[in-house]
Amino acid sequence: MSIVSIIALVAYIALTVFFILMWARFILDLARTFLRQWRPRGIGLVLAEAVFTTTDPPIVLVRRVIPPLRVGGVSLDFAWSIVMLACIILSSLAVGLIR
Repeated sequence: MSIVSIIALVAYIALTVFFILMWARFILDLARTFLRQWRPRGIGLVLAEAVFTTTDPPIVLVRRVIPPLRVGGVSLDFAWSIVMLACIILSSLAVGLIR
């Protein structure tokens, strides 16, 4: 196995973990949207903090470049979708380099 394959494998594993954390963030954001009084406690709070700490920097970066789209009284934020798409594309590239 070449050094490029090893680096691609490590990148693929990191991107897969990040992909799972992005879905966890989606679920946490959905819970906060529909249950405004809900707050995680105990180990859930620790896990939620880890999810938001890990996923916030790329999402904030995308929001700086592409701000939420205002449509009347509603704001459409595409940052999560763009970061997920980038994660999927980078994972596919990593798999191509592993082989």
